[in-house]
Amino acid sequence: MATKFTASQSVEIAVPQQPIPIQHYLRQPPRLVRALVDNSRIQQLSEEVFRLKMRPMTFMSLSIQPTVDMRVWAESNGIIYLRSVGCEILGLEYVNQRFALNLKGYLSAKDLSTGTRLQGRADLEVQVDLPPPFSFTPKPILEATGNGLLKSVLLTVKQRLLHQLLADYRHWVILQTKEKGLDDDSTELPILNPE
Repeated sequence: MATKFTASQSVEIAVPQQPIPIQHYLRQPPRLVRALVDNSRIQQLSEEVFRLKMRPMTFMSLSIQPTVDMRVWAESNGIIYLRSVGCEILGLEYVNQRFALNLKGYLSAKDLSTGTRLQGRADLEVQVDLPPPFSFTPKPILEATGNGLLKSVLLTVKQRLLHQLLADYRHWVILQTKEKGLDDDSTELPILNPE
């Protein structure tokens, strides 16, 4: 019996003023991924594709550890997109063969009169054919448990986005301004990746 679980999460973050706009930072998907996921759980497969080894999760009495391949890229309009392109459940072959994960999301910077804000959204969907005894569990209980688990995964990502991303952006600006010989009083900015 295939069961579908879904969760969505939106985020809006006020970006503190820095000498280099956050749009320049967002053009570097590898840096963004490393800000959101612990480095020991990331393997870069290509310029835009990353393998993320998630922490083990418990679904009812089943312990699962998904490995998700994510494509993360920046469009010329400055919006960062992410899409899952593959997934594997380690150690549970029955579930792995009957498991599909679809994650899609975006993050964009908007310049408003009150300052720059990051806005984003992630939608996560998992479809799985559960083995007995789970297949005998009432569907509303399965769905509530699964949806809650996915929501907690997205909430964790949101928390890292709120804290790690802005900290890494601040750190990146400091490195860039030191490399270019700028100080905080300078009005000139380095030209980064002109497009």
